[in-house]
Amino acid sequence: MVKAVLFDMDGVIVDTEPLHHKAYYKMFNDYNIVVTDNLYQSFTGQSTKNICKKLVNHFSLNTTALELELCKRNHFNGLFDYDDSLQLLDGVLNIIEDYYNNGLTLVLASSASMGTINKVFTRFNLDQYFIAKISGADLKASKPHPEIFEKAAKLAGFNQNQCIVIEDSTNGIKAAKAAGSFCIGYDSLHSKNQDYSLADYVISDFNAIRFNKIKTILS
Repeated sequence: MVKAVLFDMDGVIVDTEPLHHKAYYKMFNDYNIVVTDNLYQSFTGQSTKNICKKLVNHFSLNTTALELELCKRNHFNGLFDYDDSLQLLDGVLNIIEDYYNNGLTLVLASSASMGTINKVFTRFNLDQYFIAKISGADLKASKPHPEIFEKAAKLAGFNQNQCIVIEDSTNGIKAAKAAGSFCIGYDSLHSKNQDYSLADYVISDFNAIRFNKIKTILS
């Protein structure tokens, strides 16, 4: 029986990718580096800290990963404050309320920084539904490493095989499966070039996973 649902944030609850994309490319321009579409897409689901480390190594930059990270975050925070394109994804609030009202424990497990997570949760009043939030930026390993979902299950208070993960990225799905959770892959209009083959179930509409449809999924 399903006891807890572990949510990714970017691409599942909100689509901050357009804002991240703008912020990253502003930072790339600041440091005169050319990042191909394929390289950029390979970063999906990873923390900004780890992405910046990879950029420093990949381009042999004469700067630190922290400087890149701070530059990118400054651009992102500026965009977050005035760009009104950021909205909850269609149907996600209904599914969050559905799970909450039916007694499921909800935990947020996102590669975003805690600052960004808190901004999103405050803006859309989501803290009332979730018992905990984890930022991959605060962990040693980034998705596809399972650490974030292992910690999320512990915070939920249930075994991994009692938890469902909802993810939209290749790296996130790999992390969920490596942790030992049932993984629902959310293939939305915002998802680009992600591999859902390892997911246990793939959806494109949250109505497909309402509580009355998933309540016995792990029984």
